[in-house]
Amino acid sequence: MQKLLINFFGVIVISTSLNAADKLDRFEGRAYQDADRNKLQYRLLYPKKLDAKKAYPLVLFFHGAGERGDDNRKQLVHGMADFSSDKTMEKYPCFVVAPQCPSGVQWVDTPWTADSHEMPERPTEPMRLSLELVEHLSSVLPIDKQRIYVTGLSMGGFGVWDAIQRHPDRFAAAVPICSGGDTRVEKVKPIASIPIWAFHGDKDSVVKTNRSRDMIAALKKSGGSPKYTEYADTDHNSWTPTYCNSEMYEWLFAQRRKK
Repeated sequence: MQKLLINFFGVIVISTSLNAADKLDRFEGRAYQDADRNKLQYRLLYPKKLDAKKAYPLVLFFHGAGERGDDNRKQLVHGMADFSSDKTMEKYPCFVVAPQCPSGVQWVDTPWTADSHEMPERPTEPMRLSLELVEHLSSVLPIDKQRIYVTGLSMGGFGVWDAIQRHPDRFAAAVPICSGGDTRVEKVKPIASIPIWAFHGDKDSVVKTNRSRDMIAALKKSGGSPKYTEYADTDHNSWTPTYCNSEMYEWLFAQRRKK
């Protein structure tokens, strides 16, 4: 288990917030509609220099509970300014899709404060539409289907675990933050080979730190080799240091799904 002490935390928050509005304007507002006219609002970030002859990675981002709504904007508050920074876009050209979960529902229908949960038989409507959206985008944009990644925080971190456990053959890597999944062997074994780097604060008072610890232990027991970073003296906000961590980006974009 890796432990990091976050020094000068206030400075980190301020520095990553500079020009955030300008960076977020790079995300294009869109809406996806399925065959039954169910809609999902989302934002899409394009590579800065799009070459139609190339295939680019796609990052699916699941936001937290506080960013739910229908404005198609709040879901970008955490982490997305980092993905849309000049440095990240220059070094790791990719598509980033950020759907917005409507108010009153969740990515995963489970209480966040519980010690554990079993994955519901069916995905929630926002999760179903989000996974359909990824398939749709992969069919109309130059996306490398071997490099589709998923990340998310808190409520969205639960969404990450749910997405890969429902579709273990779809994602090249996953970065769940302060969250948990279904630790049953039959649900963990299919994702044991997926590159996973989980993050959590050791003093998280919203989602128990053991949720990440238990998933990591279950993955290792099933033969997986997940990475885990636990921030010392950190409460629920373990996403700020994660999304400004250059090592995380280097690791994430190096992953490729085996055909």
